[in-house]
Amino acid sequence: MLVVVNQPRTSFRIEGDIPASLLDYVDREFGKQNVSVHDDEGEILLDPHEMDWFKEAEKEETPGKNLRMYRRFANLTQPELARKLGTSRQAISNMENGIRPISKKTAKELAKIFGVSVSNFI
Repeated sequence: MLVVVNQPRTSFRIEGDIPASLLDYVDREFGKQNVSVHDDEGEILLDPHEMDWFKEAEKEETPGKNLRMYRRFANLTQPELARKLGTSRQAISNMENGIRPISKKTAKELAKIFGVSVSNFI
């Protein structure tokens, strides 16, 4: 992946496996309009936040669905995540299915584990 920032008096490129947290920082610091993300072939990738399908999916977003998505992206099973959090597999299942709310403390721990914002789990 390649990230290019073009702004008056500032221009630079970041190449390689770029963490999402770095992309978020660059967007915030330099403005999305000044940042372009390219795939390995040099094609510009569109911001999914601006696509209709993403906006529709976002309407259905819940903290539990986010937890399930991030857990799966990290290739963690419910028992593995439960061990990291010091809780049970059933507690993870209940949070993912909206039966049990995700506490602020747990949301902070999840954010650290997955390297994302706490707001994804609240």
